Amino acid sequence: MQAKDKSRTLTSEQLYLIDAYWRATNYLSVGQIYLSNNPLLKRPLELSDIKVMLLGHWGTTPGQNFIYVHLNRVIKQHDLNMIYVSGPGHGGPAVLANTYLEGSYSEIYPDISQDEAGLQKLFLQFSFPGGIPSHASPECPGSIHEGGELGYSLSHAFGAAFDNPDLIVACVVGDGEAETGPLATAWHSNKFLSPATDGAVLPILHLNGYKIANPTILARIPKDELTQLMRGYGWTPIFVEGDEPTLMHQAMAAALDEAVQLIKKFQQNAREKGDLNRPAWPMIILNSPKGWTGPKEVDGYKIEGTFRAHQVPISAPVNHPGHLALLSDWLSSYRPQELFDECGCLLPEIAALAPTGERRMGANPHANGGLLLQDLKMPDYRDYACEVTTPGVRGVGDTRVLAPFLRDVTKLNDKEQNFRVFGPDETISNGLAALFETTRRQWDVTTYANDEYLAASGRVVEMLSEHQCEGWLEGYLLTGRHGLFNCYEAFIHIIDSMFNQHAKWLKVSSALSWRPKIASLNYLLASHVWRQDHNGFTHQDPGFIDVVVNKKAEIVRVYLPPDANCLLSVMDHCLRSRHYVNVVIAGKHPAPQWLTMEEAEKHCAQGIGIWHWAGNLSDDAIEQTPDVVMACCGDVPTLETLAAVSILREYLPTLKVRVVNVVDLMRLQPETEHPHGLNCQDFDALFTTDKPVIFAFHAYPSLIHQLTYRRTNHHNIHVRGYKEEGTITTAFDMTVLNEIDRFHLVIDALERLPQSGAKGIELKQLLHEKLIAHKKYINKNGLDMPEIRDWRWTSSV
Repeated sequence: MQAKDKSRTLTSEQLYLIDAYWRATNYLSVGQIYLSNNPLLKRPLELSDIKVMLLGHWGTTPGQNFIYVHLNRVIKQHDLNMIYVSGPGHGGPAVLANTYLEGSYSEIYPDISQDEAGLQKLFLQFSFPGGIPSHASPECPGSIHEGGELGYSLSHAFGAAFDNPDLIVACVVGDGEAETGPLATAWHSNKFLSPATDGAVLPILHLNGYKIANPTILARIPKDELTQLMRGYGWTPIFVEGDEPTLMHQAMAAALDEAVQLIKKFQQNAREKGDLNRPAWPMIILNSPKGWTGPKEVDGYKIEGTFRAHQVPISAPVNHPGHLALLSDWLSSYRPQELFDECGCLLPEIAALAPTGERRMGANPHANGGLLLQDLKMPDYRDYACEVTTPGVRGVGDTRVLAPFLRDVTKLNDKEQNFRVFGPDETISNGLAALFETTRRQWDVTTYANDEYLAASGRVVEMLSEHQCEGWLEGYLLTGRHGLFNCYEAFIHIIDSMFNQHAKWLKVSSALSWRPKIASLNYLLASHVWRQDHNGFTHQDPGFIDVVVNKKAEIVRVYLPPDANCLLSVMDHCLRSRHYVNVVIAGKHPAPQWLTMEEAEKHCAQGIGIWHWAGNLSDDAIEQTPDVVMACCGDVPTLETLAAVSILREYLPTLKVRVVNVVDLMRLQPETEHPHGLNCQDFDALFTTDKPVIFAFHAYPSLIHQLTYRRTNHHNIHVRGYKEEGTITTAFDMTVLNEIDRFHLVIDALERLPQSGAKGIELKQLLHEKLIAHKKYINKNGLDMPEIRDWRWTSSV
């Protein structure tokens, strides 16, 4: 709907003060891009006042300043609990200017004081070596979304609103950003928001018409088409359009009043009258010129309202002498002498427009989630243990053992409403169906009688968009809650870049003392590469680990528990942890169980260790020198390694075999590279300094070499892992095609053990025959040979 014509929404005094505040934020924004000195223009501008390198983005800034000052008004008028998400790229000058004027910035950074000296520091630090970036980065108070890579602002906003019934998240969506796939899908997030138990998201689509060099789609389609599009998404659009400040201030004030009234109405209907029908939540479409109030023309080119306003509209005066006067006129157009006193303080009557205390968007604790974070109430994971009377007993599937534990984590924290599980329609598929014994999938669209586990409010949120699941969870964590993302391993790659951005946020924010740590981002990757019987090649990619390990060592953790009890121990640790990205890879299919809970706890605490019972050396094997080390990391590699060891022990009983299992992948790195890394002495004690190591790894072999290349015995480490082979086939054939199966592992070992002699040669021939027999059998019968299907570990051979 069009903003109603309420020419007197603002009194003349309010109008003057709001416009003055807006001019002040615009002035500070231009100052950040250009000035290193003379912050109040107390003397004529000189070349020496201008930064040598001009960096930053002006185009989106005045529109965001306009939005922010108007949000301040409704926060004060309605006593709203609101945070601000800046979606357009490089909106840093706006959020910095506004948090500075409201005082929240100087409270965190006292040296950036609210006076002339502080203004100069504010200007100088922007996009300057040793200073701050041009995004709404973690260094900026009030920010939970940096806006470097575009497309995730609305997803973060909804994640912040979940389980925050009193919170309104004002989310500015850039019209360039709106062209990304994740943002286009994020409009559907309103189908997952409960008006009874969640907060509200107020999207403000900022149509300023251009990206870096091109027009934007949504700004060029007819207005009625845009209206239909947003109505089709389920929103109530309210338009604010124009470029004349007085009319635009009145229109924006009216639009925000209407939006707030609608939000309150919908929430009241749900909370007091029990009306849980999905509201057509309001959104604002702000159509204003790109680079509004900036230079109209420079060097004969139109600037305001064109793509040329995107970055630095007036280039360096040192190279273009006439530009100094243009810049001076631009800065002077905001009339700073009417805004700041002689000391550089914003005049009190203008400053009074900002909210106070925690109602300031830069000081709202929801935008600094560590302040609100409470520990989860955790059940004792040992109570869910799989009974292991002897190594190799059959299990029901590791994630299926984990599921009741997660169910009870959900149940214990139901009152606090601070734990959710997100996933792209795969919670049941990944073996976590037990969650639905205590909760439902949150869903605010039509339901049918044969639907399962759908409700207006629930602890599980599923949408077939990995981007939304990731963005929701990040927003949820950044505002002080806990969660888990379960996903098929191959398709977690969809959010590689989102993971990158979050890991960078954690890295930067960990160095900010005023940002307490938040709960870790936990991934549970199931339906993994080695168990894709009916899906085939498209569903096979274990490479997410490679992406993860390249991030800062103090942030990332990767766990590959070999069985259910180890998975329970690892997941308990991850849910309790802070400020990490934890990647846990586990299987959902029935698989052997190796360790008792007591053994699993000890093994997971160490992260890596010798399985004495699996090798044929005595329990003090660390003091003995094996002939070969059989190492494994991951559930299927562990199974195949132990099957290989059983063959070696049967056919070559005098061969000295050591088995090393890795749970915590980062233990393989030196301690100088990762906090979990092993020192050289401990690594050599496990893997020796000169004996062959046959390493069966869950993912791409190159990663093990990357992690161990500095080790003494690296030249003897021979890794088998996924090598891009496999289609629809049997479980064992997947390992054969990638040569990580028991037969290839034994052949690998024998080729490096000349002391095996004639018996070794005979065994290799036998295993080659086994591989031929295997292929014939599956091609004829469609399943693995009985000796594979029925294989069990025995302690004696």
